[in-house]
Amino acid sequence: MTAAPVPPVPGSAARPTSGSAAQPTGARPGPDAGPVIDPAEVHALLRARGETVAVAESLTGGLLAAALTDTPGASATFRGGLVVYATDLKAKLAGVPAPLLQAQGAVSPDVAAALAGGVRDRLGATYGLGLTGVAGPDAQDGVPVGTVYLGLAAPQGGQVHKLELAGDRAAVRAAAVAAALALLATGIAATEVSGAGRESSR
Repeated sequence: MTAAPVPPVPGSAARPTSGSAAQPTGARPGPDAGPVIDPAEVHALLRARGETVAVAESLTGGLLAAALTDTPGASATFRGGLVVYATDLKAKLAGVPAPLLQAQGAVSPDVAAALAGGVRDRLGATYGLGLTGVAGPDAQDGVPVGTVYLGLAAPQGGQVHKLELAGDRAAVRAAAVAAALALLATGIAATEVSGAGRESSR
């Protein structure tokens, strides 16, 4: 699992950092994702800081949103999610620039960054998470199965991480969710407290 620094994406609030982006812990290549972050811990971190999160998912199809809403009281810190499985909806709903999708396809670090920035802006959250990748069983536009990009948009910038996961379709999707939660947790810890966040809690 490696961090993939990428240039800023036009039209996106995510500004991926270069160099030493924080490595998410909790997902390793292979069907066993290893230790995972309890979503309740993420909500506790957000609640203590008066912050919120929103997600834009492609390959995970809503699994990350489901994991985040398993915790009672999640509405205080989870703004909502977009399942943008179709490529055109990544542009229409999440605000990914259409020229970017045409040039790079749906699975790229820039698209992950744009998903994160777009959902953060459109849903009024402190943090945005974007997930795109190939769960299998077939490669997509030359991108191998198990390739996943996670984007995090935060108040002080953004980052993108690349995962190369093994296992079947279910294992890849579960590992992507675990890594996204870990990335969010480390991103929160690395961000200065922003007070009430971008939107008051419901």
